[in-house]
Amino acid sequence: MTESLSDMKPSITDITKLDLKKTYTYADYLTWQFNERVELIKGWIYKMSPAPKRIHQQVETALSSKLWTFFENEPCQVYNSPFDVRLLKNKGQADKEIESVVQPDVCVVCDMDKLDERGCVGAPDLIVEVLSTSTMKKDYNEKFNLYQENGVKEYWLVHPETKAVQIFYLEGQNYLEFETYERMEDIVRSKLFPELAIPASSIFKA
Repeated sequence: MTESLSDMKPSITDITKLDLKKTYTYADYLTWQFNERVELIKGWIYKMSPAPKRIHQQVETALSSKLWTFFENEPCQVYNSPFDVRLLKNKGQADKEIESVVQPDVCVVCDMDKLDERGCVGAPDLIVEVLSTSTMKKDYNEKFNLYQENGVKEYWLVHPETKAVQIFYLEGQNYLEFETYERMEDIVRSKLFPELAIPASSIFKA
């Protein structure tokens, strides 16, 4: 559900005008016109890295390319950050009721009804986060719990520095670790999409 014009708030062009000790909603998020990229997790603002390291970009691009090729003829879509994913407590929530909007590094959406002109509304089937020093704690804690609670079926945590991929899958209401790939000769496989197989060497190119 979108907001009416009467519900729209004035634009905020300077992040310093926001009170980082209070919570916000997606309706607020839509009014922010500053340069800094942020995410909302349960209403709290989390700043994103302004410019990821080259190795982060390289790994993200490689993974996205492999996923895009695999899903090219499948009824799923692959998206890269920046791409807004709104996570809902209940279907049909209004913008002013949505408390979490994130920008995963890569995500796969197989339910086309979840896609609109603003991005994805609801949980993607698979989310990939490429770790960096500044985001590792958030990806392992806040985002891990958020994705688990909202029904993201599979979550990949990719370590560019150590060249490792950890895959978690949703069993009931909790994530279980499916596999950790740590060797360049490994073939990274998905539990959710069993035919998906990516050589680790193609993700972590020299």
